[in-house]
Amino acid sequence: MGKFSRKIGALVYYSIAKHLPSSCSGIRVGQKALRGFCGKLMLKSCGKQVNIEKGASFSAKVSLGDYSGIGVNARIGGTCTIGTHVMMGTDVIVITRNHAFDRTDIPMMEQGFEEERPVTIGNDVWIGDRVIILGGVHVGDGAVLGAGAVVTKDVPPFAIVAGVPAKVIRYRGAQTNSTDHKSV
Repeated sequence: MGKFSRKIGALVYYSIAKHLPSSCSGIRVGQKALRGFCGKLMLKSCGKQVNIEKGASFSAKVSLGDYSGIGVNARIGGTCTIGTHVMMGTDVIVITRNHAFDRTDIPMMEQGFEEERPVTIGNDVWIGDRVIILGGVHVGDGAVLGAGAVVTKDVPPFAIVAGVPAKVIRYRGAQTNSTDHKSV
């Protein structure tokens, strides 16, 4: 999409569509279709039948796959690739860059930012409420990120992770739970 289309999409989204009721509210005023239309104009790429929820804020560098969603009040900054069939809970945060803080001779707020570290979320992933995903993380296909998890490292395919920092607690389809929890 061109720069003009992105600006029109952003204008419609941030002035109207972002504030319409969530898709599960029971009120149907075309909010899902309008937010999806804005997503197609604003995002780097936007698949079919997406669900961008009320209050979500996201970068134009986001790619959103078919049948995937951006959750209520989610914040996605910078480059993030979201696969197909991804479910995202409320208040999810994806951070792709952070403040620089290496020097001690000047205040941190004057050191600028580190280089951006894109985030990749695979296909068929469930991201629970209030999950935070930090820069450079790759979430494997079929993973589940438990509510409130802070994901600091890559998540293997089909892993279920939870905690701060997030650790693998088991794998989908596994018959037994592992007692060997590894940080991710």
